[in-house]
Amino acid sequence: MAETVDAPPRFSLAQTRHIVKDLFDPNPAIYWADFLLSTFAGMAAFGLVRRVLTPYSIEQGLMFVVCALFFYRAVLFTHELAHMRDKTFGAFRVVWNLLIGIPFLMPSFTYYTHVEHHMRKNFSTHDDGEYLPLGTSSPWQILLYLCQPFVIPILAVVRFLIFTPISWVSPAFRDFVHRRASSMVMDPSYIRPLPTRKVLKIFRMQEALCFAWAAGVATVLIAGIIPIGFLITVYVLSVVILMLNALRTLGAHRYINDGGGEVTFLDQLLDSVNYPRHPLISALCMPVGLRFHALHHLFPSMPYHNLPRAHARLMAELPADSPYRLTESPSLTAALVQLWRTSRAASVERERFRVPARPRQAANSPQGLTSAR
Repeated sequence: MAETVDAPPRFSLAQTRHIVKDLFDPNPAIYWADFLLSTFAGMAAFGLVRRVLTPYSIEQGLMFVVCALFFYRAVLFTHELAHMRDKTFGAFRVVWNLLIGIPFLMPSFTYYTHVEHHMRKNFSTHDDGEYLPLGTSSPWQILLYLCQPFVIPILAVVRFLIFTPISWVSPAFRDFVHRRASSMVMDPSYIRPLPTRKVLKIFRMQEALCFAWAAGVATVLIAGIIPIGFLITVYVLSVVILMLNALRTLGAHRYINDGGGEVTFLDQLLDSVNYPRHPLISALCMPVGLRFHALHHLFPSMPYHNLPRAHARLMAELPADSPYRLTESPSLTAALVQLWRTSRAASVERERFRVPARPRQAANSPQGLTSAR
């Protein structure tokens, strides 16, 4: 994977797009069938875990895993929603929010910032909340990131059950919540731009629904209508789903850009990773097309169900020296091991020469306007 540093610069976006030009139309039937099957299968498995199977049995444990994997897949359809054109898939957006976004306290507006991750001027800078220079930082930063799944469920409840009603009466606090507590990102220091008036309406509607859901669950818990074990199961399930996503996210990029400024399109492509091998296992760990993350950065609007076919075509038809071929990794495990080794080597090098870690720059700062390479 370190070979990407010396990747040949030859790359034709026009040629690459021509090869896959017929694969940009989404199939609504695939979206609906995949999402609904994943959601209802997750619900059925959750019901078995809570109501039918013997507590602490092997069967219950296996069904819990099935439940987590199906819900994990359903949750990640938010990534597809972020890339769909406005005024398309309207019913799908509503149903996804009602079945997954609201109950999981992760409504679709919390992922609107994902498009900034794909902007070349923002990628890997401080304006990119989905990138941390983990490959050039201490390995402790990787472990610290992997601690986030244990606190995010609690923070989500606080955000929508407590912060939401306060933000309705305090404009200053509302701006704080929108900037610092309304985004699904890697970087806790990320500051989100304030929403437009149109987006603010969506914010408020989805916030209200999340507040109503959280308040309803809290009420029935306090009243003893549902046992505390339900809450424990939900928390553990949330942590497992978030941990799966955290590991997937660590494997999505090589995280070797230090945030010094705007990178080239080729740098962004080569910092991203594809996992074409072991399709079944890869699809479980990186569902809804996310195992082809480099290809997704190449063509963000390509629907997830066409990514495997597009990758096969590109590998067959692109020149032998195409940099795109350097985006492949044998497995998520291999990528995570490589990230740890890269981070450890960078940490040892800094300690050897006493070089402080370089802070990331915002894309609109004077430093952020310079080339990183």
